[in-house]
Amino acid sequence: MMAEHPDGSLSDWDLGLLQLSTVLYYLHETNPDNGLVRDKTDPAAPASIAAMGMALATMPAIVERGVIFRDFAAKITRKRLRFLSELPQGPEPDASGYNGFFYHFLDIETGRRVWQCELSTIDTAFLLAGALTAATYFDRDTPDEAEIRDRAGALYRRVDWNWARDGGATLTHGWRPESGFIPHRYEGYDEGLLLYILGLGSPTHPLPAESYPAYCASYCWRRIYDRELLHSGPLFTHQFSHMWIDFRGIRDAFMREHGSDYFENSRQATFMQQEYAIRNPLGFAGYGEHCWGLTASDGPGHVKRTIDGIEREFFGYIARGVPFGPDDGTVSPWVVAASLPFAPEIVIPTLRHFAQMDLGFTRRYGLKPSFNQTFTDPGSQTGWWVTPYHFGVDQGPVVLMVENYRTGQLWNLMRRCPPIVSGLRRAGFQGGWL
Repeated sequence: MMAEHPDGSLSDWDLGLLQLSTVLYYLHETNPDNGLVRDKTDPAAPASIAAMGMALATMPAIVERGVIFRDFAAKITRKRLRFLSELPQGPEPDASGYNGFFYHFLDIETGRRVWQCELSTIDTAFLLAGALTAATYFDRDTPDEAEIRDRAGALYRRVDWNWARDGGATLTHGWRPESGFIPHRYEGYDEGLLLYILGLGSPTHPLPAESYPAYCASYCWRRIYDRELLHSGPLFTHQFSHMWIDFRGIRDAFMREHGSDYFENSRQATFMQQEYAIRNPLGFAGYGEHCWGLTASDGPGHVKRTIDGIEREFFGYIARGVPFGPDDGTVSPWVVAASLPFAPEIVIPTLRHFAQMDLGFTRRYGLKPSFNQTFTDPGSQTGWWVTPYHFGVDQGPVVLMVENYRTGQLWNLMRRCPPIVSGLRRAGFQGGWL
């Protein structure tokens, strides 16, 4: 149970309970035969390579917090990396990946592509970031830890970043054997920042110097609610790269020009999310000072309902954003928790409010990922829609960003990860710890 605090705060003990309940996902939703992690808590769901990356990245935290012995954690990590390393790579539609990249979703038993999904550049980046986390942390002279370093390094070095550019300066979203490259590219500020840092840091197939300026060329600096920031609507885009990289005090050319850094930018984005909920321009139920957080999330489904004389359109799993939408009244507690390092003064009271709403917190897998108080659901204990699932990509940000808030563990660890440091420098970052 959570401790009671008259001022509505959360103790370090409470945050530890949230981390523990959340990280259980990666222990319970993993295939013990091969280490693959299920995309969501649906027995029919395949494995997600992004969830795999998150699971790998949480290993240092759960070892240092005493959840798992280091030797056992190393064995679990070794199994995951060994299985991934031995999966088939090639242009065949039933392979697991191609040119070092992996398909977004894999069969949780065989590790082969499912659903004719895309070869995903960004999800491969999350997987590689997790692998590099493991390689940096498991630094002892033991057979298991040595194999972790070897396997993770090999996975990273074989990725052909330049192939994924498809002749352009920027990286594509991915590729399918049936139709070729996806026409969309990572351009303008989003979670792709990590993608470029990893690509630039590669010792084998590095992105050319012009790729990063091309990514930044369509950045959109805005003034919103009297706050100036590099805008991106969904809150997760201001967090995912930050799980691994401590952007405090280091700046690229764009941030030097604007007198900011990406950490401060994420802080401004977090406050903007709260301000949007307070203003609540579309009049959704529940929004307010302690109920906010729009991001990529599950939703009630693609349906229209007339509520109090207003026709509302609801969505399933989409990227919701602030302040320009889409917005259907769906709030995501996990993305608030992942903003803890940026704005604890507003995140902690909001998490306390979510805990009082009986959305999990200390129960298995932690806070429910999303809910919608405007969308009534008589079958729900709350009377309104709450997602029935937990998602693998939502769990990692909670565990990792709470730990970064508490100790800075992952940030400090990745400061000595050569690909991260090299990628940042090649992108033009200077100052601070770099």
